Amino acid sequence: MAFIVPMQGSGGLHAPSCTACGEFAVHEINAGGGILGRPLDLVPVDGGQPPETVANQVAALVASNSVQAIAGWHSSAVRRAITRRVGGKVIYAYAAEHEDDDHTPGLFMVGERPVNQLLPAINWMHDALGTRRWALVGSDYVYPRIASQAVRAGMPDTASVTMSSFVPLGTTDFTTQLDAIEQHGPDAVFMLLIGEDAVHFNRQFAERGLSASMPRLATTVEENILIAGDVMANDRLYSAKAFFDSTTTLEGRRFADRYYARFGPFAPPLNGVGESCYEALHLLACIARYRGSLDVKAVDGMRSGYFYESPRGLMRIWGTVVSQDVYIAAAGGLEFTIQDQIART
Repeated sequence: MAFIVPMQGSGGLHAPSCTACGEFAVHEINAGGGILGRPLDLVPVDGGQPPETVANQVAALVASNSVQAIAGWHSSAVRRAITRRVGGKVIYAYAAEHEDDDHTPGLFMVGERPVNQLLPAINWMHDALGTRRWALVGSDYVYPRIASQAVRAGMPDTASVTMSSFVPLGTTDFTTQLDAIEQHGPDAVFMLLIGEDAVHFNRQFAERGLSASMPRLATTVEENILIAGDVMANDRLYSAKAFFDSTTTLEGRRFADRYYARFGPFAPPLNGVGESCYEALHLLACIARYRGSLDVKAVDGMRSGYFYESPRGLMRIWGTVVSQDVYIAAAGGLEFTIQDQIART
């Protein structure tokens, strides 16, 4: 199976967690008999390369029959490049947050989507913190662009985006964006920045003294980013995800206990990004058991209404997407504390 996670660039910060959770899933799946009686083996592909480069490498693996499926956490730009090349040829479990507009045959999108993540989070911030006027800063590729459109369309009538800025992946200097935020004086900032880019923004935001009074909602931020920043940079920072290391559900705690028992106390941080990779691999194993095949045509018949259990709780396949419970959490130091459940399966 091709396992695509970024090993470089902005998203490379997530690689250790993704890799550990992928290895953990392989261990569990193979201990249970593998997939269709064969051991699962991951063929790593660096998803931090340019999208067309990743797509070429995956297409070569598929053409040579070296892989029978695709899984991993990577940008939607990479996903779209892959589906243009091999869409419909092999089953594909895409782990990351997504814009919910891809209906490629054989594609299952495991991550959160605007309707059950971004919009409930914006509404929670509006009701709980009184945020009305928003600034938006995002990475300049397809997911943040489309997600920002969904946010604008679904905001409460009393809320609005007063400024927005999209920056290239790999941006380290946010002076222009921070100047604009200070000029417009929003109630809160909505971040759609990836990996190390989010770390740089958070640090510079705090250096301006903004973190003490202006909340940020950053659905792309997880525990690795908190650790890479500092305590001041994490002040009044909120994230919405289907899984946090501090998840208190029975399924979530059992997963965390097994993870740390296998890798020890110094394991890569457990977070929503890494768990989504674990999730994607187990989903493929569930599909294979249910349909007796990983052939694209064979699995297409199970798309809507199928439930399965995971560390995120009860998951429902609905068309090309997987629905899950979503929580909003506040950063406290280097950890998240869950505040509320904002979406249900």
